[in-house]
Amino acid sequence: MQLHIELLTGEAKEIYFLLGEGPDRQGALQLARYYRDPTQIEAAWRDVHEFWEDILGNVVVKTPDAAMNLLINHWLLYQLLSSRVWGRSGLYQSSGAFGYRDQLQDVMALLHTTPEVAREHILKAARHQFEEGDVLHWWHPPSGRGVRTRISDDLLWLPHVTAHYVVTTGDQSILDEQIPFLKGDLLEEEEQERYGLYESTGVAHTIYEHCHRALKRGSTIGHHGLPLFGGGDWNDGMNRVGVEGYGESVWLGWFLYATLRGCAYLCDLLGDSERGASYRSQSEEYLLNIENCAWDGEWYLRGFFDDGIPLGSREDVECQINSIAQAWAILSGAAKDIAVQGDSDEGEIRTRERAERAMESIAERLVDWDEELMLLFDPPFDKIPRDPGYIKGYPPGIRENGGQYTHAAAWVIWAFAELGQGDRAEALYRILNPIYRGNTPEKIKRYRVEPYVVAADVYSVPPHEGRGGWTWYTGSAGWMYRLGLEAILGLRRLGDVLRIDPCIPSTWSSYEMKYKLRGTTYHILVDNPYGVNCGVVEITLDGKSLAETDIPLLDDGKVHSVRLRMG
Repeated sequence: MQLHIELLTGEAKEIYFLLGEGPDRQGALQLARYYRDPTQIEAAWRDVHEFWEDILGNVVVKTPDAAMNLLINHWLLYQLLSSRVWGRSGLYQSSGAFGYRDQLQDVMALLHTTPEVAREHILKAARHQFEEGDVLHWWHPPSGRGVRTRISDDLLWLPHVTAHYVVTTGDQSILDEQIPFLKGDLLEEEEQERYGLYESTGVAHTIYEHCHRALKRGSTIGHHGLPLFGGGDWNDGMNRVGVEGYGESVWLGWFLYATLRGCAYLCDLLGDSERGASYRSQSEEYLLNIENCAWDGEWYLRGFFDDGIPLGSREDVECQINSIAQAWAILSGAAKDIAVQGDSDEGEIRTRERAERAMESIAERLVDWDEELMLLFDPPFDKIPRDPGYIKGYPPGIRENGGQYTHAAAWVIWAFAELGQGDRAEALYRILNPIYRGNTPEKIKRYRVEPYVVAADVYSVPPHEGRGGWTWYTGSAGWMYRLGLEAILGLRRLGDVLRIDPCIPSTWSSYEMKYKLRGTTYHILVDNPYGVNCGVVEITLDGKSLAETDIPLLDDGKVHSVRLRMG
């Protein structure tokens, strides 16, 4: 469709292009006539701006890095909500389906701005869980048709995200919400997945019960005492590592450690002490088993194939070191200076020391400062006869096969921040920031995708090195938002308090944040007079010193001033 416009010298015209839909032809024509009035268009334009300002204006940051400000204040949440949560669509994927693990991870980034969207989605996800505890890997609205699989981590994101939601918002009532399960025949022994329309059981159970069923089904044990890899363990492309039902995942062991302990906290809230103790005991068993069988000397293994052969070992020709098995040793909380009893040769093992060594291995092996890339693993799969799954179908260095997979890279940076390495964390955040990949014509010719939204992947092997891959529809947007706001700037809500625990570069002398909750606004200034990375020594609220490290959320409709001094 084309519109011919002629402009005389010095003349200006304002042209509106409208795209819309109505329930039928008559309704569509009525809308078209209505919006022929420029005043209605201008009113709609104002409504759009006000709508996004209401969301994006709840948290505003001002740091020395203008590109970081642009991402956090505007683009990341816009990408997340418009493409991932509402549209579920992008140039590279326009299916409209919900991914079980996908949108559950996404909504964790909304708890500061639109927690009601997160709450609604947790309930929606629970409706797509089977009574046995497993879930639909993805489903299409409005019918709800979807695919039942053997993927091992999907179901665990429900308890993981629910626990995070309760800790962050303090909204314990979600645990009492009543949601029915789905019912359907279990997969046959030879089936890896089954697409279909599944009926509801009609009998509702609490979200608390949904979380327990997920943990019961997902807390598997293999030969080495690690959880089973299944049909994929976050990396769907590794769908043949455990295809026979024996392969094990180190990453999933870390993730289960974190999820079991998060749900133990929910048990404590509800006085379910026996179950909480059981979850903590399970988590400690996974930790002990990881330390006894998965340490490879400089980093942790990625897992074991069905036949017991290690994956992600220094002895491997391909995929020697994988980033997520190292990062989650930190993100799981297992490395908080915990000592575990190793086997007879090892004696006592300190997880913290190993995890720090593993993160240094990432810095040495998977971060390419010259090319500004952070690799998922290295070397890529290419010629080995062993079949890890469809990941090997990608050319080396493309997408998950040894390229930069931004989702995992954000986890790595968060782990460095947890270790207090603020200079490194902020420098690596710049590597992921698409604005810096497109701030010159030369860089745009190389990157070749939008410089204002996060790309799921960046290719790492010539001739495509540095080229951006899948944009818009990627969970990287939510993790990048949380990484910048929570891990680096340190802003975290814990129910009715704020806790600010920065991990910033030593070159930053200060930064500011605005935090708005239910009509109450907090203007926060963080001073860094001594050029440190971490540590807060003084906090004042409206000029009065606080004895505690937490800032009370007063909910009084007023504007409050908060000042923190690092040291």
